[in-house]
Amino acid sequence: MESNTTATAAQSSPEVRQGPRRRRKFSIADFVIHFVLILLTICTILPFYNVVLMSFSNTAAISKQLVYLVPTTFDLSAYSYILHEPRFLKALLVTLFVTVVGTSINMLVTVTGAFVMSKTGFPGRKIVMSGIIFTMFFNGGLIPFYLTMKNLHLINNLLVMVLPVAVNTFYLIICIAFFRTLPAALEESAKIDGANELQVLVKIIVPISMPMIATITLFYAVDRWNEWWYGVLFMTNVNLLPMQALLRELLTNYAQVLSSITTSVQLQNSDLQPEMLKMAVLVVSALPIVCLYPFLQKYFAKGVMIGSVKG
Repeated sequence: MESNTTATAAQSSPEVRQGPRRRRKFSIADFVIHFVLILLTICTILPFYNVVLMSFSNTAAISKQLVYLVPTTFDLSAYSYILHEPRFLKALLVTLFVTVVGTSINMLVTVTGAFVMSKTGFPGRKIVMSGIIFTMFFNGGLIPFYLTMKNLHLINNLLVMVLPVAVNTFYLIICIAFFRTLPAALEESAKIDGANELQVLVKIIVPISMPMIATITLFYAVDRWNEWWYGVLFMTNVNLLPMQALLRELLTNYAQVLSSITTSVQLQNSDLQPEMLKMAVLVVSALPIVCLYPFLQKYFAKGVMIGSVKG
């Protein structure tokens, strides 16, 4: 009897039914795919690597080689100039304000709006959703948009880089699709315990939606950090330009930027050259987002595909 039981257990064992696992062979197709991916990775990283090295170099070292790959000097003159230049610091503070305040407003409007639009019983939901989707394909044009911002007294106002982009339609649709995949029993059980809609959203929906929320937050933060168009369009005061707008101005018209900087005479008499300064500004403008990504990466990997397939 015992032997029969043992035999039956052995037959039902996954290892016995499936047999020993065979090691997957590395085919030519795998080799080609890995080679292409490695090549694309190198092509992606190489420009950033080159920019970082050039920002720490000097003119003599840069002029010796077309593509700067091997560091031969370590010069912090460009970074020292940026940290002591008031215009760059003002632009950095403007960008930080737009990123922090703008991303906060983005997430508040997007999450609350998606939560409401995910309700099948919401009256007029199809009409409102059609209006939201309509904005993805049509707009009123640049001149009416500028006149609207002027009538709202948002010219030379930092809120002009925040309020008009309070919600991204594409990100809103992703949040709506995700909220629809959540079990309705969660909300129903919370309401039985006496929770209202706001409590359901804050205490139930948001905690279990952190992968999606972290992903959308990263998308919004990158958008706000890279904001430059509204700064160029609506800011006549150069002290209110964001970092990316100042960087664009520096890269396109370096001489004009120097003429507006109080320390331009000192700069021209020093060893600091335009290429070094340009690369240093590029590094400074990209560094905060690069440092933020590792903290959100675990949520990003989970949430980037959330809402695309209903579980």
